[in-house]
Amino acid sequence: MKNIKQILLTAYAVNPYKGSEDGTGWNISRELAKNNNVHIITRKNNQQAIDRYLKENNDPIHNNMNFYYYDLPWLFMFWKKKLGERGYVLYFYLWQLCLPIFVKIKGLKFDIAHAVNFHSDSHPQFLWTLGKPVFWGPIGHHPLVPKNYLISIYGKKSYIKDRLYNFVKFMMRNFDPFYYISKWTAKRIFVINSGVNQAVKAKKSKIIILPAVANRVIKKTEVKQEQKLFTVLAVGRFVYMKGFDVTIRAFSKFYHNLTPKNRVNVRLKLVGKGEELERMENIIRQEKIEKIVEIIPWVEKEKMEQIYLTSTVFCFGSHEGAGMVIPEALSYGLPVVCFKNFGPGELCDSTCSIKIQYGEYNHSVNQFARALGKLFFNKSERIAYSKAAINYSQTHFHWESKADIINTAYSLVS
Repeated sequence: MKNIKQILLTAYAVNPYKGSEDGTGWNISRELAKNNNVHIITRKNNQQAIDRYLKENNDPIHNNMNFYYYDLPWLFMFWKKKLGERGYVLYFYLWQLCLPIFVKIKGLKFDIAHAVNFHSDSHPQFLWTLGKPVFWGPIGHHPLVPKNYLISIYGKKSYIKDRLYNFVKFMMRNFDPFYYISKWTAKRIFVINSGVNQAVKAKKSKIIILPAVANRVIKKTEVKQEQKLFTVLAVGRFVYMKGFDVTIRAFSKFYHNLTPKNRVNVRLKLVGKGEELERMENIIRQEKIEKIVEIIPWVEKEKMEQIYLTSTVFCFGSHEGAGMVIPEALSYGLPVVCFKNFGPGELCDSTCSIKIQYGEYNHSVNQFARALGKLFFNKSERIAYSKAAINYSQTHFHWESKADIINTAYSLVS
């Protein structure tokens, strides 16, 4: 494989101490720096964390990572904060639009330009103006939350918000001429799941599926010891897209179908925070399971590790297009119960997960509950799922393998 010496990476979010988009920006940059000299342009608010990490971690790879910090003038920053979520969308668009000017001013020399993140598939990139081969992604989006999983649980306001959000994204993808230029000029487009190109509508030959998730440390241990308690775990933000209502109601049905003797051995743990927390607490009370449900705010990585190690099953009713907690759960040997969708459903296979088809709401809840019952009563099958989870994690979720895919794409078209 040809070794590309100079690569320009634009990564709006980069932070070695965080996960999600920030973690993707950092880990992809770092892995590509193992074989290339990379020039990383990111926002100024990332500099403190990056400088701290480079100071505390002496690694020769960092010599190949050259950081440049760039933001729009203060007036744009003011309106970004003033407008809230809409301001972030507009600011990112303008940040990318003006970025080639910053590159010209700095006089950066490179062979390939790569727009790494945000993961949004509705914002164009403008690196094509620099006259070098351009790569784009990983990009993605969250699909529509099915109406019957949304409006009767979260109300019309959330339903309208979800539809309006997707409508705006549709308009950006279909009526912005710069978006079409982004697709035409990109040599390859990395997408986070197999459903993204249904929205992007680029040439299939350009599309490479590259989930923007991996594990920082792949667990090398054997399957953890069986716990006395059967603990069902879910992790994420309490927002309608994450489907915590499905998880709670499925657990409740599973629990109430048990004999009193078996009930004493099951628990539900929810880790996270968000705007729908109060609604989830109300559902828990309605289901009469508040004594066996524990809600834990976000915790440090070390405490989170202990939570994973003392859990039995990861139940995730999310409708999102990503599902970054799935690889983490698998790495701790947790079998996964999730929807068969473009998000979590594509981050695990049948050896380590039970996937539920979409359908009528109560039917899906019953199917989730049945899956929990299957894992509860069949210990040998549960252990098999657990072993497969660790194996799947070790095989599929390395940042190194993602960098290999990107490097291969670079070599084939440069």
